[in-house]
Amino acid sequence: MISLSASRTALVLIDLQKGITGLPLAPTPGTALVKRSKELAARFRAAGAPVILVNVAFAPDFADAVHAVVDRSFSPPGGFAPDWTELVDGLAEPTDLRVTKRQWGAFYGTDLDLQLRRRGISTIVLGGIATNLGVESTARAAHEHGYNVVLATDVMSTFTEEMQRFACEEIFPRLGRVTTSDAIALDA
Repeated sequence: MISLSASRTALVLIDLQKGITGLPLAPTPGTALVKRSKELAARFRAAGAPVILVNVAFAPDFADAVHAVVDRSFSPPGGFAPDWTELVDGLAEPTDLRVTKRQWGAFYGTDLDLQLRRRGISTIVLGGIATNLGVESTARAAHEHGYNVVLATDVMSTFTEEMQRFACEEIFPRLGRVTTSDAIALDA
C-alpha cells in the first residue's frame, strides 16, 4: 500500500473523453478503464482530495494545435467526431477541476501547475489515455516541476501491450512510484 495525504494529493486523469475512450486500447478497453477511473475518483472525492480532469481540445480550425513537423502525426481514422473532446458521461462532478490542453502533456500552456500549487498539492496520482503519450508526458513534466508522482497502471491504457509495458516498466519507475489504484490509501 502507498499511503498518501488527502490534503496534499490530487488525482489527475488524462483524456478520458468520448473521442478517445472508444479507440482500440490495450491492455484495458475504454469501458473498463472509465469504470476503474470513476471508482478511484470517487475515493479521492470522499477523502476530500482534488480530482482534476484533463481533456485535449482545439479550435475548430486547429490553429491552436501543435504544428511541428513529425514523421507520424496522430489523427483518428475518419477524423474527429463532433463530441470527441467531451469527457465521458458520468465522470465529472461539480467539485472537479477541469483543464484543457492542446498537446500531449497537461502542464505546458495550462494552469495545472498553478491550480496544484495554490491548493498545496505535492503529490499527483496519474491515470488516463494514452499511457505512453498524454500520461507519460504529464508524468515527466510533474517530475520536472518537483511533484511526487504516483502512476496507477490499472487506470491507464494505450494502443498496444508493448507500449504499456515499456512505459510502466522502463519509464515510470524513474519518474515516480508505480502501483495500482487499489494499493493507494488516502489518509486525512
